[in-house]
Amino acid sequence: MSKKGLIFNIQRFSLHDGPGIRTTIFFKGCPSSCLWCQNPEGLSSSKELFQSNAKCIGCHTCLENCPEGAISFDGPEPVNDRSICKLCMSCADNCPTGALEAIGKEMTIKEITNEVLKDRIIFEESGGGITLSGGEPLQQLDFVIDLLKAMKELNINTAVETSGYVSIEALKKVSTWTDLFLYDLKLLNPEKCKEYTGISSKPVIDNFKYLAQNGSQLVVRMPLIPGINDHHDHLRLMADTLKENGINELELIPYHNIGAHKYRGLNMDYQLQELEPPSKNQMAAVREAFLSEGISTTSEV
Repeated sequence: MSKKGLIFNIQRFSLHDGPGIRTTIFFKGCPSSCLWCQNPEGLSSSKELFQSNAKCIGCHTCLENCPEGAISFDGPEPVNDRSICKLCMSCADNCPTGALEAIGKEMTIKEITNEVLKDRIIFEESGGGITLSGGEPLQQLDFVIDLLKAMKELNINTAVETSGYVSIEALKKVSTWTDLFLYDLKLLNPEKCKEYTGISSKPVIDNFKYLAQNGSQLVVRMPLIPGINDHHDHLRLMADTLKENGINELELIPYHNIGAHKYRGLNMDYQLQELEPPSKNQMAAVREAFLSEGISTTSEV
């Protein structure tokens, strides 16, 4: 039986996930639970049901196709009793408008490769390739390695976006087949990192140092979250950590809340609902703080 990975999206023509124009493959499953996560559909390592009430036309097709009786109607929209729902996805498969959607699809290497090859000429002309993202793609380590090998056999550039919260052995295996790591450094203080992301920063920092000191190509990324990691002490510690490991550039990713609707669709609580994105002045102050420490910054638009 062919090995399969659990994928929740394949996004073509990506411009912010490495050099050139890329195809980004999003893997389900992540060890962290960052309060600001904009891809909550990537947190769980299982398939999920997404509900978009704005698309619902009240046709009751979902109710008629639920073998567990988990769906009822309280007003115009369906109510899914997730305590008895077995995620058979019959409701989503039969929904005529996409108001109910299955999140997560098992795909083989061949199926993903067929999607990737649609844009091979674009990769060649732009210097692009594929980027594995998530979630945390290295949660599906064996499949990821096989996929990266398949891409290298086709001479397609490979990038992996990672939280770094993996074993050093896993990172070593993946680095053999990876042209570029997009490496997230969110919070360096172990206690603060645990508080806001659910994981310790220690293995993340140790793995970053390993990659930086062993010649891997790295783009270091820091999500800028107002009131959480934009204070002077953290920015200085970040700058020192980068410089100590030969890195003098950082990509800042300003927080936004445009993914909040995903939490509602997944029946999850979004804890930063009231947090505003950083202003232009806040972004400028952070860039200046890094520049004063010898670190240049770029920002995602």
